[in-house]
Formats: sequence, C-alpha cells, structure tokens
Amino acid sequence: MVFSSVFFLFTYLPIVLLAYYLAPLRWRNLVLLVLNLVFYGWGEPVYIVIMFASTAIDYTHGLLVDKCKKKGNDRGARGAVCSSVVFNLALLFFFKYWNFIAGSLGVLPIIQALPLPGGGSIPFTLPIGISFYTFQTMSYTIDVYRGDARAQKSILNFGTFVTLFPQLIAGPIIKYKDLGEQIDRRDHTAERFAAGVQVFVVGMAKKVLLANNLGMLWDDAYKALPTAELTTLGAWLGILAFSFQLYFDFSGYSDMAVGLGRMLGFEFAKNFDYPYISRSLTEFWRRWHISLGSWFREYLYIPLGGNRVSRPRLLLNLLLVWAATGIWHGASWNFLLWGLYYGVLLVAEKFFLGALLERCPRWLRHLYALFFIVVGWALFAIEDFSHLGPYLAAMFGFGGKGLTDGMFFYYLRSYFPMLAVAAVASTPLAKQLWDRLGEKPRMVLLPLLLLTGLLVCTCYLVDATYNPFLYFRF
Repeated sequence: MVFSSVFFLFTYLPIVLLAYYLAPLRWRNLVLLVLNLVFYGWGEPVYIVIMFASTAIDYTHGLLVDKCKKKGNDRGARGAVCSSVVFNLALLFFFKYWNFIAGSLGVLPIIQALPLPGGGSIPFTLPIGISFYTFQTMSYTIDVYRGDARAQKSILNFGTFVTLFPQLIAGPIIKYKDLGEQIDRRDHTAERFAAGVQVFVVGMAKKVLLANNLGMLWDDAYKALPTAELTTLGAWLGILAFSFQLYFDFSGYSDMAVGLGRMLGFEFAKNFDYPYISRSLTEFWRRWHISLGSWFREYLYIPLGGNRVSRPRLLLNLLLVWAATGIWHGASWNFLLWGLYYGVLLVAEKFFLGALLERCPRWLRHLYALFFIVVGWALFAIEDFSHLGPYLAAMFGFGGKGLTDGMFFYYLRSYFPMLAVAAVASTPLAKQLWDRLGEKPRMVLLPLLLLTGLLVCTCYLVDATYNPFLYFRF
C-alpha cells in the first residue's frame, strides 16, 4: 500500500484517523499498532513474522542492556548490544544480500559445484522497508547502552515504534531516542493536525505531479533506449529527468510521512533540505536523506574514530562509511561503486578541494556540485554494467549517435515546462515568496491551494497507470 493511491487516500487513511481519534488516549498505541500491521501486511503478510522477530529481539535486548547497566555489568551490556547488532545485520544480510552474494560467487567453479537450490543461490524476495526498520531497532539498543534513551518497558509501545506506518517502509529513519517520549505521550492539537495535512498534500503533489511525470521521460525515453541510439544531450536529458524524479519521489514521500506523523501527534525531523541548491558535495549530503547520513555518522563513522584519527585512518573510515552507504541502497555492484564515488569525492573535498572551492564564485561551486551529483545519479540509476558504461560514454561524447537528434528536441519541447517547474520547485524560492505574503492572504489561499492540490492529484491517480515508488526496493 502506498500513500499516493486512491485506496489509501479515501479508504485506509480515513479509517485510521477515525479509529485512532475515537479510541481513548490509553488505547491509541494499541489501535495504532494494529493499524500499522494491517498497513504493512497489506502487501506482504508473510513478512510480518520477520517484523515480530525483530521487535521481540530488540525489545528484550534493550531490557537486558538496561538490567546489566543497573547492576554495573558493562561487559554483559556490551554483549547484549553486540548480540542485537549481529541479529539485525544478519537479518538484513540474509534477505537483502544473500541472492547477490551467492549469485556473484556462483561464477566460481567450486561454488557452482555446490548442491544449492537455484544454481548456487536461494531466491528470497526483499521484505519492504527492512533496510529502514532494522536500522531503527538496532540503534535502539545502542542508545540504551549509551544512556541516550531509556529502555522501553512496554512491548506494545515498542512495537508501535517499530511498525509506525507513516515512516515504516521508506523512512525517514527515526531513532528511538528522538521518538521514545512521543511514543509514550504526545500532544494532539488541531494546529498540528492542520500542519500535517498541509505537509502531506505538498508531498503528494511533489510525488504525483512532478516525480511521476518526469519518471516517464526517464523510463520510457532513455533508460530503455539501446545505448547505440543515445546522443550526448539525450543522455544528459534522461539522467536529469531521473535526478528530479528521484528527488521529488523520495522527498515527496518523506513529506507525506512527516505530515501523517503530525496528524497522529508525532513530530518527525525533515529528511530533505533543498539538496540541489548545494555548492559542494559535502553540503549536498547534509541536505539529502538527512536521516540516513545522521545514522551512519552516529553509529558507524564516530565509533570508527570519526575525524579524531590519523589521516590514513580517516581516509579508510570515510571510504568504509560510503561503501556502506552505497550497499545499504541495494545489493548491486553499481550501488557500491556509487558509494565509493562519493567517498572519493568527499575525501578530496575534505583534504584539499574544499579549500579551493571556497575561492571560487558561488555559481561555479553550484555548477560543480550539480555536475557531479547528476553523474552520480547515472551510477545509481543503471544497475546493468553493460548499459552503464555506454550510457556514461554517451554523456561525455564517446559512442552513441553524436551530440543530438530529433528525439532529443521532441522530448525537450514536450517536457520543458515540467523540467522548469521541477527546477524552481527544488529551490526554496516558492517558500520564500509564500512567507512574504501577509497572514490574511495566506489564510485565504492555503485552503484553496490544498484543496486544488488534492483534487488535481486525485484526478491524476484515477487516470494514470504510472505510479512507481523508487525507494520501495531499498
């Protein structure tokens, strides 16, 4: 079940809100837990068992860590944390990476000779959201050990945290220390609910009206095009369309998650902060998928020593973090390459390139960042190396059909208005103009804009058959 669907908007969400607000305060977490499980089980009921196992393991480990710390048994507490981390990583490895690793090793004769089903691999489908909720539950026991969060005594409340449907399947990644108090007690106000509706509708417009339309340009026109038919400008147009699609798809869904959270009394941190206005790649990663960057910084980079180590060790730490960031997104070599690509560039910015950039004009720094970001999205988008290499070659004028052709101009004319809107919408310009309006004009315009946005999105969803969500596969 996706947020940007007619069924969710006009059936499931009204049922959720009605059941939730009709329930007494003390029963709302129980009601929400049941509704969370229905939401997740709608598409993959069998994998609810995995979620139950993850919840039970980390709940009991959190209590064990707390008990050991109160007794002064730090060794036992560390052992419980390690056990929790091993379980969560094993779960993630088994379901997300087993097929990839077994398939990659299957090229070796010794592996091919093993009597494994499926020719050296056991096929498993990826449980939706496993990359998100395993990171959330794993960080819980670590935070309890560090003293950053109190152990949750109620398994019902902890289960509500793990299965919270607004951010369950696509984030943002919520750390328990940031949400624990809200799980136990939260305020429900008309102002927060109204703010949630506003953010939700804006996010849905980004997803449905911008991401879906630009996604058709990428999927239909360039991703599936034989590389021999690519032109240089066509290849850039295609990957530019994907860059906008991915941003509005994921940031729109994150906005919808934040909005739904507010409707239910929760406050989630924002996950995107206009990343395409960045003037360096370091700044870009402070603005893009903020919750993932924060997670890796707190639970991998800093434990490895962070920047308080020698220069060679710092280089190794950064490359390890970015390799992990890459493969978190998927079990494919292109994601590892994409992570290392950013690792190398960010190391360069940290050691010498950043100082050089500071001396450059702002427009040049912005152009530099956008160039490497868009090239990076080519590495991210194309998983098949037999297509990736020729696509990159076409982008830089090697191979393909030359600079341009009639198809490029046709798609440029057709999609230019949408690309222009996307370019403006990826900056804070609209928000700045809105904030300059007086309070009375905003009070009049806001309901009209929200109603119009909801109506247009609904019409599009009823009529359209193209409504993918890119981050479901992660």
